[in-house]
Amino acid sequence: MGSAPSKAADTAPAVSEKEAYIVQLLCDDEREFVQRLTVLDLAAAPFSEHGALTPSVLKHWEEEAAKDLRLGLARTILSHTDIASALLSRAALIADSHVFNVSLPANPAPVTNQRSSGRCWLFATTNIIRYSVISKLNLKEFELSQSYLFFWDKLEKANYFLESSIQNAHLPIDDRLVSYLSKDPISDGGQWDMVCNLLERYGVVPQAIFPESFSSSASSRLNKIVTLKLREHSLILRELAASASSSSSSSVAKALRAKKEECLSEIYRIMSIALGVPPSADKTFTWEYYDANDKVRRWEGTPIEFYKSFSSEKYPPLEAFSLINDPRNPYDALYSVASLGNVWGARPVRYVNTSTDRLKDTVLKCIKAGHPVFFGCDVGQFSHTQSGVMDTNIFDYENAFGVTFGLTKAQRLQVNESAMTHAMVITAVHIDQATKKIVRFKVENSWGEDAGKKGYFVMTDKWFDEFVYQVVVPRSLADKDFVEILDHGEATVFPPWDPMGTLA
Repeated sequence: MGSAPSKAADTAPAVSEKEAYIVQLLCDDEREFVQRLTVLDLAAAPFSEHGALTPSVLKHWEEEAAKDLRLGLARTILSHTDIASALLSRAALIADSHVFNVSLPANPAPVTNQRSSGRCWLFATTNIIRYSVISKLNLKEFELSQSYLFFWDKLEKANYFLESSIQNAHLPIDDRLVSYLSKDPISDGGQWDMVCNLLERYGVVPQAIFPESFSSSASSRLNKIVTLKLREHSLILRELAASASSSSSSSVAKALRAKKEECLSEIYRIMSIALGVPPSADKTFTWEYYDANDKVRRWEGTPIEFYKSFSSEKYPPLEAFSLINDPRNPYDALYSVASLGNVWGARPVRYVNTSTDRLKDTVLKCIKAGHPVFFGCDVGQFSHTQSGVMDTNIFDYENAFGVTFGLTKAQRLQVNESAMTHAMVITAVHIDQATKKIVRFKVENSWGEDAGKKGYFVMTDKWFDEFVYQVVVPRSLADKDFVEILDHGEATVFPPWDPMGTLA
């Protein structure tokens, strides 16, 4: 999500069993303390009436802490080792096995790697589309060009930003909307509806036709250069709009668009230097390849024709849509996000809000139908990259620090503690035979084979409840009431800075 790699930071060196041993600190006294925090005692007197920290309050805190010998042990251990490594739960690692009893028929190869970029949504999308390509062309392994979509997404976002700059030229430069849109105008991240815009307009190509470049795999420097020019272009367009305010609106609009296109030619030049020149959507390319029987094959056509020929006919990507779980807002309703998009004037970002139970039912329905599931989550929360485990109990923070974390999912959204940061693909689930409920999910990531179990993660049911926000469902597999809401619901529009506007 965004310009930085959407990875959880947990690559610190492992610690010994002795260092990892933490006695139980969370006792009844601590729970009583947490309960007291939620009650306002009007008779209570602070150490500092003016709100500043004072020596007396600091002394009091340390005196109380010194009485707890278990806290002293935690200080001894955790002050000289990585906190997450020391508190990694052995029990969780054992419980969260990579075993699943309802799976897709095959796992496509190779495992993909977005490297130092925020292109997870493009990797998740192309990882889904390649299932159909591999099946139709009888391939051993195959990868679509994520860099191809990345190029066109950057250029479209640049155009979107400058069009927005023209549209909002009447607003003050320090207006919240103007300031927000200038903050990260060409983020690496995106949303499902945005990738649909790219597929419809540009199609797809095999990676061999438009391979990775240094700047597609490590995008931060290119993003900085392009953003620098775009902000300059934005100010130019604003100034020109102000200077021509007395002229007719239609002539001004045309002149500003002409100037915008002149500005965008610089962006195109920069990107073509850093990423290469991609095939045009309507230009024929030739692709030669080996099939699963090691026979040489040849295909000719345009990127649009490749997409139409080899994407799923049963579950067309352009007909799929997003379900979300946003407990801040009413379920069974349609939502959108203002000023969020990549292709100007194209398909807007839309979500149908529902419960996590119904999200999970949808996932199961898709997997049983043989269809992989694009989903958006907050991957940095209670996730261990090396083992590939996503479990709310993976780190024993509460016991070690003698605290409890009480925020609900809705509250985490309200205080900017959580949002969609990463997109991946669900390829299997494990159902408990007694309860008939899903207990864990198999997740295809895009961080290479060294992350998780050869690139795959396991996500628990509880982690799904707390940190999964989006599931994309083909229209033909969606519940009828979801389709009705999508087609006929009146969307509530979130402001651009809402957590649901975060780009995975």
